Amino acid sequence: MTKIKICGISTPEALDAAMGARADYCGFVFFAPSPRNLTAGAARELSARADRRIGKVGLFVDPDDALLAEAVTAGALDAIQLHGSETPERAAQLRTRFGLPVWKVVSVATRADVARANAYRDAADLLLFDAKTPKGAALPGGMGLRFDWSLLSGHRGPLPWGLAGGLTPGNVAEAIRAAGAPLVDTSSGVESAPGVKDPALIAAFCAAVRGA
Repeated sequence: MTKIKICGISTPEALDAAMGARADYCGFVFFAPSPRNLTAGAARELSARADRRIGKVGLFVDPDDALLAEAVTAGALDAIQLHGSETPERAAQLRTRFGLPVWKVVSVATRADVARANAYRDAADLLLFDAKTPKGAALPGGMGLRFDWSLLSGHRGPLPWGLAGGLTPGNVAEAIRAAGAPLVDTSSGVESAPGVKDPALIAAFCAAVRGA
């Protein structure tokens, strides 16, 4: 069964919707420019509400150690997702320091991008293939962009992996069939406005994944 991550959870209502739809993971964003950004206090409240009913993944973009330490503690995180230009060396360093699995986001536009992800084989625990954003974009993801899913067809890399980028209730089943994704991650695809999660869309997304 394909696992499900709902990223950009920022309210109790969105968290309840993700848990009610039996998503496997929720994503807490710690990146100030994002409309989904969480403070440490908000993360602490959401984490307490989640308890152990759903995996909690913190999303960071080239974070310093102080931000990570605060967020890992406040959110009681189960994994660290790196969505910036972090090198394999940096990813390995953070995995060792915080003792948590590291998910590295890899931006994809061509098959060569997929191949380059192998550099993280000894530094990360999971690769998340996402659409490459335009140069100069304010955000590294969460923009509803998708890439050619067939680039991942038959992918047998050295690490577990997932698919992100432009996934919605309407196309996620097609994406799973095209890429064979063992995990799917959505954010803007289940929103009614930037940063505003729609419980009905979350439920529809999870149902579509299970029906794929």
